[in-house]
Amino acid sequence: MNLKETQDFFADDYGNIYLYKNKNFSFTKYDSTGLQLGKIMFTLPFKIQSVENPLNIFAFSENAQEMRLYDQNLVEIQKINLRQNFGSMVMVFGADLQNIWLLEDSTKRLIKYRFRDRNVQNSYLMNFSFEGIKDLIVFKNNIYILKEKEFSVYDFQSRLIFKTEIDGGRKLRRENGDFFIIENDKIFKWNLAQGFSKIFEAPNAKIVDKNSTKYFALVGNKLYLYNIEKEQKF
Repeated sequence: MNLKETQDFFADDYGNIYLYKNKNFSFTKYDSTGLQLGKIMFTLPFKIQSVENPLNIFAFSENAQEMRLYDQNLVEIQKINLRQNFGSMVMVFGADLQNIWLLEDSTKRLIKYRFRDRNVQNSYLMNFSFEGIKDLIVFKNNIYILKEKEFSVYDFQSRLIFKTEIDGGRKLRRENGDFFIIENDKIFKWNLAQGFSKIFEAPNAKIVDKNSTKYFALVGNKLYLYNIEKEQKF
C-alpha cells in the first residue's frame, strides 16, 4: 500500500483502507494486509463522500456536475448527470439509494432529488453563503455545513442552530446523532446535547480520520491506528 502523495484516506468498519490521490485523481481500496481490492482512475477531481457504507460509495465532481455511485469493488453502479436538470451545484450529499441532497448555487436552494426517477421531492431557499463549502450532511431536518474555517448547523428555514470557527476543516462524518469535524490533524465532535469538543489530535499528522472503532493518523509514510476506547480529554 503506497501512501506517498495521498491527499485523503478513509477506513470502513471491515478493516479496509481507501486512498485518494489528487495527482492522478485515483481512488484505491486495500484490505487490512495491503492487498489492492479495487481502483478508480477519475479524469476530473471527485470528492468521495464516505465509506461508512462500503457497499454504496458516493462520489461528487463539481467540475463535471456529476454524482456517481460505486459498489464494494469500486465498480460504477450509477452515474447522475446534474447538468441536465439543474444549475451549478457546489455540493451534493447522497442520503440513500433513492435520494440525494443538492446545494444549487445559482438559485441558493437546497434540493431533495429522487434520482431513481428524476423527481424533485422538495426545495428550500437558503440564506447562508455557499462559497467555500467543503462538505455537507443533511440529517433530520438540519443541514450540517463544513468550510475550511467554519462548521455550522442550520434548519430548513435557514435558521442558524450552531456555528464555530475551526482551522483547516476537511470533511464531516456522522455516527447516529454525533457529528465529527475532521481537520488535518484533529477531530472534533458536536451534538446538540453536549456541544463542541476536541476528541483526537495527532500534531505531526498530514491527515487524520476515524471509523467507528479506531482513529487513524498518516505521519510521514506510515499509517498509525489508535483504538477508540474512550474519548481523549483536551
